[in-house]
Amino acid sequence: MTVRRIRVVFGNGEHYDIRIGQHLIVSLGTHLREIPGISRVVVVGDENTMPRFAKHVRASLEKENFRVDEITVPAGEISKSIDQAIALWDALADIGLSRDGAIIALGGGVIGDLAGFVASTYMRGIPCIQIPTTLLAMVDSSVGGKTAIDRPQGKNLVGTFTQPSYVAADLATLRSLPEAEWENGFAEICKSAMIDSEEFSVWLTTHAAELVAHDPDIVQQAIARAISFKAEVVTHDEREQGRRECLNYGHTFGHALEVVAGYGVISHGRAVAEGMRFAARLAVEVIGTSSDFVFAQDTLLDMMGLTALPQVYSPDDLLKHMMSDKKVRNGAIRFILPIGPGSWDVCEVPFDTLHEHLEAWARSKSVYSEETVQENIASDTASTTVTVPVGEDAAS
Repeated sequence: MTVRRIRVVFGNGEHYDIRIGQHLIVSLGTHLREIPGISRVVVVGDENTMPRFAKHVRASLEKENFRVDEITVPAGEISKSIDQAIALWDALADIGLSRDGAIIALGGGVIGDLAGFVASTYMRGIPCIQIPTTLLAMVDSSVGGKTAIDRPQGKNLVGTFTQPSYVAADLATLRSLPEAEWENGFAEICKSAMIDSEEFSVWLTTHAAELVAHDPDIVQQAIARAISFKAEVVTHDEREQGRRECLNYGHTFGHALEVVAGYGVISHGRAVAEGMRFAARLAVEVIGTSSDFVFAQDTLLDMMGLTALPQVYSPDDLLKHMMSDKKVRNGAIRFILPIGPGSWDVCEVPFDTLHEHLEAWARSKSVYSEETVQENIASDTASTTVTVPVGEDAAS
């Protein structure tokens, strides 16, 4: 398999490379030598990724004479916390990491967000290299420079915009993923396709069965397409002042769902897919989107195994958490609403309109009553011009 390289170039000339292919960890040390000023590296991973991949990362780095340290954090969303960030800051200080050091985020989105946040704040910022080991992290959190930790009031409330120095999406790391983690990534790829263009959405629908079957070439193409779309958006709007908001499609409802259910009860991908369904139906009323779009999107999500969630949660609780979302403006919640494939608008939806649609969403579930809501909650408390070329380089 040929390695695909995407070079993300910003208007000020700054850039970084994203490589997508097999066994990229083996050549990691070589590519890090291309980044000036780094002589020491700290690998940050969790209890799942470190035993599987850390020794290969270390071997590649030590071959290029980097000094290597390792830090392991607990697996799961619980690690995206201020307590864990403090623990990492202290650990870096204890080992004497200075500005000639860099952090490698070895893991999924939690590790990428946490390690990126710590790297962007330690000594006012040191380089961060992303090695995403889940499909979701490859197409989402590893690219674009958003770093964050969670707070009880919501996901990703404290964070920074800091671009990585290099991203290696090593497809070999996906082999051990459970199917639920593949579905997480499928949701973000579906989101990208529906927001990017009709061509991407048609391509994805055509190749959905091959992607679900984990066909290596289709997986690589899907990742490259999703990353290229996101990179192009980010280079034009790095700090989410305009166009980058489109990447939040499905996330306003999805993040609220994750919080209300309890972090980790509903996976991020499943929540986003449900958020896409909700936003499309909201768009029919608010901006006149055709029901044909709703049907086409539902069909694609179903083909990817992302069927509608059976659970129902309190509309009042969901609205409460949406009201604390970062996207609230002027007493209304900003939603990315699709007009059609590749076409969207940012709409401020009044709370009363949104509450009506949340009630309709709840009624659409097969069993809805206040008793059912409470049972679910109880059960859940017991996861400038810029060029962005996609080229193909031989692995080196």
